[in-house]
Amino acid sequence: QVQLVESGGGLVQPGGSLTLSCKISEFSLDDATLGWFRQAPGREREGVSCIVSRDGRTYYEHSVKGRFTISRDDATNTVYLQMNSLKPEDTAVYYCAASGWLGGGPHFLTYEYDHWGQGTQVTVSS
Repeated sequence: QVQLVESGGGLVQPGGSLTLSCKISEFSLDDATLGWFRQAPGREREGVSCIVSRDGRTYYEHSVKGRFTISRDDATNTVYLQMNSLKPEDTAVYYCAASGWLGGGPHFLTYEYDHWGQGTQVTVSS
């Protein structure tokens, strides 16, 4: 059974940093598309970043470009989201997601992904 388990969320001051991790089990990252999404209260889930395993290309939603970095570690089947210069508007529950090969990106639509983690809360506040 495929499992995605996020960790690393928490409370951080504006301008601070957090790194989210997503450990993926029973799912090969070969040819996978891995994404990070977030959902703020009262808003729809939105794509933040994704990485296409076949060529390692990364994609970012415009509001996080230059501040967030997605990466993966094939040895541990883990995908990361490094978040710098955090803003209050980044506050949300963050989810990782996985799918098989989807072709060239970006892939920011929730229905494209087959497997989801349970989410981890990120709160940016002073």
